[in-house]
Parts: sequence; C-alpha cells; structure tokens
Amino acid sequence: MEKTQKLALGSIAIGILVLGLKYLAYRVTGSIALYSDALESVINVATAIAAFFAVRWSAVPADANHPYGHHKAEYLSAVLEGVLIVIAAMLVLREAYNGFIAPRPLDAPLQGLLINAGASAVNAIWCFVLFRYGRLWRSPALVADARHLWTDVITSGGVIVGVALVPITGWLQLDPILASFVAVNILWSGWRLVRESIGGLMDEAIPEETLVRVKEIISGNAEGAIEAHDLRTRQAGRATFIEFHLVVPGTMSVSESHGVCDRIEGALRKGVEGAIITIHVEPEEKAKHPGGVPVV
Repeated sequence: MEKTQKLALGSIAIGILVLGLKYLAYRVTGSIALYSDALESVINVATAIAAFFAVRWSAVPADANHPYGHHKAEYLSAVLEGVLIVIAAMLVLREAYNGFIAPRPLDAPLQGLLINAGASAVNAIWCFVLFRYGRLWRSPALVADARHLWTDVITSGGVIVGVALVPITGWLQLDPILASFVAVNILWSGWRLVRESIGGLMDEAIPEETLVRVKEIISGNAEGAIEAHDLRTRQAGRATFIEFHLVVPGTMSVSESHGVCDRIEGALRKGVEGAIITIHVEPEEKAKHPGGVPVV
C-alpha cells in the first residue's frame, strides 16, 4: 500500500473517532450548533473514504484504456467532497431554522464543550499532518481533505465560544444563529473545493511560479538547440504534463538531438516532481524567431 493510501486510511479512522466525540457532545448538551459540528464530521468520514479510494485508484499504472494514467481520480474525489459539504450545510441550516423558531435551553454545556474541544484538537493535529504530506506528495485528495478539516477546526472553535455564551447571556437563539454561521462557512469551503477540482479536471495550466521554473530549466539545458516553442503544461493530480517543440540545427544528427532531449528531460524530472515530458524535435526552418530564443 502506498504512503498516500495509508494516510488516507488514517483519515477514515480519525474521522470516525472525531465523529463519535462530537456526537457525544451533542447528546450531552442538545445544542444545535454542536449538532451541526457533529454533522460536518459525518461528511468528514464520507469524504475520507472517498479520498482513500481516489488515492488508491489514481495510483493504478497507465493501461490500454487510460494511457495517461488515472491521476485525475483524485479530482473526482475532491468534487464529491465539495458536493457533500454543500449537502451538510443545507441540513445544518434546516436544523438552525427549527431551533430558532422553537429554542430550548442547553443541558450540561461545560461537559459537552470539553468533549468537543478534545475532538477539535485531534482534528487540528491530523489536519497539519495532511497538509504537510499532501503538499509534499502532491496529492489533491489529501490536500482537499486537509482543507475540509481545517474548516471544521475553525468552525468548531467558533461553536465552542458561542455555545459557552448561551448559558452566560441566557439568549437561547444564539445557538441556532451560531449554527447558521457554521453552515455558511461550510458552504464557502465547499464552493472553493469544487472550483479548484473542476480546474484540475479542465486541464488548467500549472501555477505561474512552476511555469517560470520549467522555462528556466529548459533554457539552461538546451545547449545545441536553437529554440523551444509552443510550450504547453497541465496538472493532473500528482503528474505535471509538459509538452513543447525543440528546434535543432538541420545538420544535427538524430542521435545528437536525442541527447539534447534526454538532458532536458532529466533536468525537468529533477526540478519538477512527477513531470511527464513530451518533446517534438523540429529542423531549424521551423524556428518561429530567427534570432533564436530559449523558450517561447
């Protein structure tokens, strides 16, 4: 089992633990805000399961039906997470509305808040782990899971403060109002997640800073060539696809031009993790800039 799969599997276990703690906090207090927090944890478990299968599927090698691999499976998982987040927000809003119409006092708020705080601490630690290794291993599914958990940590902090104020102020409507704010925050998180995932599915170009590095690497290792043009890039999960045309002198042999390509490819693989490179070699009459430019 790959390291990303192990981490995704760990998210499922952590999600179940946190869900149990938050549901216990809700049962102890009867707070709608804590209920909304527990409901989001149900979504955390579902998305963790989706992330695990997406990471597992994306690791499957390329085959006849998928010659470019299965990297985009992780984006599908992230889209699913976004949809589930939106559904959770709708359920929270419904409960918040009912609670606002018919508010009721909370039971044993201190015990419930302590339990919820413990669950949030577990989430925060695991969120840090997912962010660190998700970015290090370039896994969209793990990063999406981390962002979702971070939203959960922030909203849980707000919920804890708000629920603690209910018995102090005596304002029972504060509980459902707080739950509504949690729902809005969840909706925003879901929208961002879906937007970024759709960008990956639509073959958006790599980030500008990575593109600049790619151009520098090609320019610094293209000795013997005339120019490189028509550079195209796209990101697909942990894979970065790089394609361009390399113009070489007409007198250069196939073996020599192949050597130049090998040198560039080797440098790109060292400088850009997960790089998959395609170079189309062209004779000098195909140059688009007579003066010669390193990369266009």
